[in-house]
Amino acid sequence: MGHVVAELIVVPLGTETPSLSRYVAAVEKALAAFDVKTVLTPMGTVVEGDLDEVLRAVRAVHEVPFQMGALRVSTSLKIDERRDKKLSMTGKIAAVEEKL
Repeated sequence: MGHVVAELIVVPLGTETPSLSRYVAAVEKALAAFDVKTVLTPMGTVVEGDLDEVLRAVRAVHEVPFQMGALRVSTSLKIDERRDKKLSMTGKIAAVEEKL
């Protein structure tokens, strides 16, 4: 499969507190077990790597809040894949910054 850049958001619903940082930290730790690059942002995580590996990672981290006691989890995934040239997080940012 191809190399992709993806945005991942994993949200446990119905938690006992509105703070979600412990869930985010657990998801980030779980992502570290996969052969992907990650960048944590205030609203989600950007993941870069082979599509199959990214999808394996997403499947695994979707389970993390359930393992922590959540009864419902909403996971959003947005994938950007190019087949005409290599795609990277830094390359996408550089392409915009050079135009600023």
